[in-house]
Amino acid sequence: MESILQCVSEVAPSEKWRSIFQHHWPAYRKWFLKEGDAARPTYLACERALRTFMPELIPTYEKLTELVGGGDLESRFLSLYRPTPYLTGCSQAVWTRGNPILVRNYDYSPKLWEAVLLHTAWNGRRVIAMSDCMWGVLDGINESGLSVSLAFGGRRVVGEGFGMPLILRYILEFCDSADDAVHILSRVPSHMAYNVTVLDGSGNHNTVFVSPDRPALVSRRQLATNHQHQIEWDEHARATATLDRAHFLTLRLDDDHETADRFVSRFLLPPLYQTNFKSGWGTLYTAVYRPLDRAMSVQWPHYSLSEQIDRFTETTLSISFDV
Repeated sequence: MESILQCVSEVAPSEKWRSIFQHHWPAYRKWFLKEGDAARPTYLACERALRTFMPELIPTYEKLTELVGGGDLESRFLSLYRPTPYLTGCSQAVWTRGNPILVRNYDYSPKLWEAVLLHTAWNGRRVIAMSDCMWGVLDGINESGLSVSLAFGGRRVVGEGFGMPLILRYILEFCDSADDAVHILSRVPSHMAYNVTVLDGSGNHNTVFVSPDRPALVSRRQLATNHQHQIEWDEHARATATLDRAHFLTLRLDDDHETADRFVSRFLLPPLYQTNFKSGWGTLYTAVYRPLDRAMSVQWPHYSLSEQIDRFTETTLSISFDV
């Protein structure tokens, strides 16, 4: 199977973003209505939640909904409030020796990946982020060097809250430091369990374990896979090999002879690099964020591309997955 990664730069939401939305909307509409229209919150509930927890995003939200016609369904979807549940894999870790880096693998089905890397300045702060749900963030970096990534937390619980990709968008749009990000992750409710790793330009880092039914746990852990305090969903843990990946990362981070380059290269090989694409757990890309350089790269076993906050190049890249 082949995916086309688009690297798109648009300072303010306009025609480029609308074109992306129109391309992906049929599939997202089907996903949004998977459990029936009544299972998703009303427009008023969505807007009220946004104004309560992330009011600074309202102008951008209104602009985006205006661009796509202001329809009820589109507006509810773009709020990402209590969205349809979905699961991913993912491994992520912070390297702290020398130039700090955040490196992660995103494991999911190629059929469900937007494959859009967006460079924006929607609220005056430049952001590079791998897009999800049209304006959410799977991982990204802003002009302050603050870098973030998410991994599913391996719990079945679903509750009141937002899709984590929108919370990460909020962080990159309005935060400068890991401490700022931790405050938001502790305050804004998530509808599912996620492990979020943050790294800023000073080298400060945290991994925050978020769930809809208990307070966020803030840790200094340098790594996260797909479980939190313990395994709570055995089937998912086995399918994604979350314990094996966490153990491997721990050994590498504790190895005094490991180097930054070699550590990054580990993500392109088993057990971190996953090939079970048919079951939806294949590694779609490896992302490497370098806060001090305000730069990032996206890598695969046979090719890569690099981007910088100050020098972003619009391009496309064809990626083949052995599905």
